[in-house]
Amino acid sequence: MDELNPMGESHSSRKKNLAILLIALYGFSVLAAVVILWRGGLRTKESNGGASAISLLAKRKKEAVGWVSIHGPIFESQSGRIWDLGVQQWVHRLNALAEKPEIKAIVLDINSPGGSVGSVQELHDQIAKVRKQHKKPVVALFGDVAASGGYYIASACDKIVAHPGTLTGSIGVIFNVTNVQGILAKLGIKMDAIKSGKHKDIGSPTRPMTPEEKQILQGLIDDAYSQFLAAVSEGRRMPLEKVKPLADGRIYTGRQAQSMGLVDALGGAEEAVQLAAQLGGIKGKPKIVREVDALDQFRSFLETEFGRLYQVDGEAVKVALMEKMERWGQSSLEYRWVNSW
Repeated sequence: MDELNPMGESHSSRKKNLAILLIALYGFSVLAAVVILWRGGLRTKESNGGASAISLLAKRKKEAVGWVSIHGPIFESQSGRIWDLGVQQWVHRLNALAEKPEIKAIVLDINSPGGSVGSVQELHDQIAKVRKQHKKPVVALFGDVAASGGYYIASACDKIVAHPGTLTGSIGVIFNVTNVQGILAKLGIKMDAIKSGKHKDIGSPTRPMTPEEKQILQGLIDDAYSQFLAAVSEGRRMPLEKVKPLADGRIYTGRQAQSMGLVDALGGAEEAVQLAAQLGGIKGKPKIVREVDALDQFRSFLETEFGRLYQVDGEAVKVALMEKMERWGQSSLEYRWVNSW
């Protein structure tokens, strides 16, 4: 039998071993998901390293502030991966915290450029539901970026806290249409669409858009824009005539936004938690409770421990690039600052 030599292992052998490993990990993730769903999906993690939720059932729980981090673009999951839940992960965590009687207020840690109109509105509506049905105040904390849809969801909160240098604003709607007709022509490829109506392929990347089609899409933009303005006006208690001049798509710093009434206070995590505790009637230093998805740790494990295996064959770069190109190639209404993420 030949002696194994890892350093001399062939390229195909490495790929085969990697494939076997990934299949095994995927199987494990499926099993983990089944167990999580059977046991209730989420578990509570307290910032002071205290006992688990199970051990606390036997004694009175201390009043606390819930914490939900909303980081990255806000979209429905499109990867098909079992651990990628898209906007649903945030809706689930927010709702799970709201249903806990010991949670008296919630902080939303937002670091996002926004996302698709539907996903942003779903998260916005869930925040409004928490405030109305559960009677629990919600405070938004802006990180580096809380623009467009990131600001939209914050408008549903009781208060907004931002760093002086936070980038926010970008109130508006965008609908990107990619045209690849020139590239296809150079490759000798021509696309023909057989359609039921003249507008069935509106936004097609393989032909120029007609003036009539641009007018139709502008109507969609205008309607979604009016919904954005209404959400900000209602949430911030500002007249529409005051909101509209601020909503031409430009971005602001946190300090500028505060001077315009788009942000309530300047500060960081400590200020946001204190404000939430005050609104929730909590006396003294509040405990912070987060909802932790068990698959988060498994996902981090894959990204850190096995990330280098992807890099051996450049697969990580290929997958990331293909997913990004797929996103770019899709046309959708977005409350998103396009110069971020």
